[in-house]
Amino acid sequence: MAEHKGKTARGSGGESELVFVALGGLGEIGMNSYLYGLGPSTARKWLMVDLGLTFPNANEPGVDIVLPDLRFIEGERENLAGLLLTHAHEDHIGAVLDLWPKLKCPIYATPFTAGMLNAKVAENGGRVKLPINIVKLGGRFNIGPFDLELVTLAHSIPEPSAVVFRTPHGTVFHTGDWKLDATPLIGQGSDDKRLQELGAEGIDVVICDSTNAMRQGRSPSEVEVAASITKIIKGAKRRVAVTTFASNVARIRAVADAAVASGRQLVISGRAMHRVIRVAKDTGYLPEDLSALDHQQFGYIEAEKVLLLATGSQGESRAAMARIAEDDHPAITLGKGDLVIFSSRPIPGNEVSIGNIQNNLVKLGCEIVTDSDALVHVTGHPRRDELKQMYTWLKPKLVVPMHGEPRHLNENAKLAREMGVPATQVAYDGQMLKLLPGAAKHIDTIPIGRKYRDGKLIIPSGEGPVRERRRLAVAGIVMVAVAIDERGEVVADPDVALDGVPIETMDGRPMEDLVIKTVDATLDSMAPKRRKDEDHVRDAIRRSVRAAVDQAWGKKPIVKVLVCLV
Repeated sequence: MAEHKGKTARGSGGESELVFVALGGLGEIGMNSYLYGLGPSTARKWLMVDLGLTFPNANEPGVDIVLPDLRFIEGERENLAGLLLTHAHEDHIGAVLDLWPKLKCPIYATPFTAGMLNAKVAENGGRVKLPINIVKLGGRFNIGPFDLELVTLAHSIPEPSAVVFRTPHGTVFHTGDWKLDATPLIGQGSDDKRLQELGAEGIDVVICDSTNAMRQGRSPSEVEVAASITKIIKGAKRRVAVTTFASNVARIRAVADAAVASGRQLVISGRAMHRVIRVAKDTGYLPEDLSALDHQQFGYIEAEKVLLLATGSQGESRAAMARIAEDDHPAITLGKGDLVIFSSRPIPGNEVSIGNIQNNLVKLGCEIVTDSDALVHVTGHPRRDELKQMYTWLKPKLVVPMHGEPRHLNENAKLAREMGVPATQVAYDGQMLKLLPGAAKHIDTIPIGRKYRDGKLIIPSGEGPVRERRRLAVAGIVMVAVAIDERGEVVADPDVALDGVPIETMDGRPMEDLVIKTVDATLDSMAPKRRKDEDHVRDAIRRSVRAAVDQAWGKKPIVKVLVCLV
């Protein structure tokens, strides 16, 4: 496959075409960021669909969030017509505040999504001014040369929209995140009628969510979940706590309704939850009179009269539920006989942290209910029967799976073929596809990668502090400081500090003594003239100390040497 060089990706020739490439989201869950290019390869205009984040894995210590590398589209910035957001989940909009300054393009979003983005801007002190254009649900509009239509679907957040691309070469349907739910509790249900109309008009390509392509059946409705949660809460004898995704407005409404039905007072804990409720009220998805107290009032309500709704369903260490489980929350305490409902399903990679929280809650005496025990959560993504229905309605000539790990993408492609779709094309991040006209094919590979938000900084994922942290986590660090005068004589005993290294060797000898003896021996082996070479001294000590500790311990630590010439 051709390697990308220069500012404009090569195509299959000088003819106009529609191309598609992902900066994230093909081959992983999260970090969704997709590019559509229209025109000849030498004069292509681009539209970005979504700009999301993902969360760090165990090999990315200290990282707060992971962002897509935009170097390709930064080089094409003058040809970028805009950024269209399909919905307000963090894996679709979470990178906008950090990365939009590199793009400076217009942003297009429906009212709720725009409200969520503006709320994030306000919480960050308004440091970025975003040019957000609000588009209506089900609207048809143009962004540069792109003729677009939004189609309302269902998901676990208000206003999820598929995007129809009409081009001179054919029509593409980009699903975004979706499911088929006629009773989503909040907002409109899936626009089944419009989907069938589009299928009759003719859809050439479907770019389709693959998250649940391996799960049989059809997703239950949010209305069913709401009824189940209410029943469980009504049967509880003491305190009840529910944790769910803060963005799931339907679940927030279900818990609020359950509080009323069970005669309990709703208490909210978590800044993200408060933000979502505020935006949902502003956009009409939650009633203005929805009654809830802040967590400061939790301790003043009788145990059988309180219902807590808290953030932290994915095991986030700073969220409310993690602090409650560690008995470290300033206002909330749970204990023996209290019930905690995990109204969510673990995102892949979060299983261990969620398990730790649940175990800590059990140690406090709480009872736990998860989606394995009762209908307390329903997915926002299509299972196999919903995928089959979508392909039956749209009748695409080509399916390109998106939003999933490789196994999900391949299973979606297999299902599409079983449903009679003539062609499928599996691609991964960075692999550019020519979609139309003619047969789809890989035509280029663009540079991709991951960026880390590390505190207040955005840093690369390759060489840098995260790589050093990984090494520190395995073998610790030894720090050595030596002072040498202008004659090359050592003027004081070396100073040594060890962190993450065993205190003693196997025979009980202090590891620090071993290091000091090794440093002394290394310096003694050098002629005074060589000791005046700072680089030589630093390298010799580093190598000898690393070898000595490795021999005694069986692991090679990081060794840092400071040479002071006095």
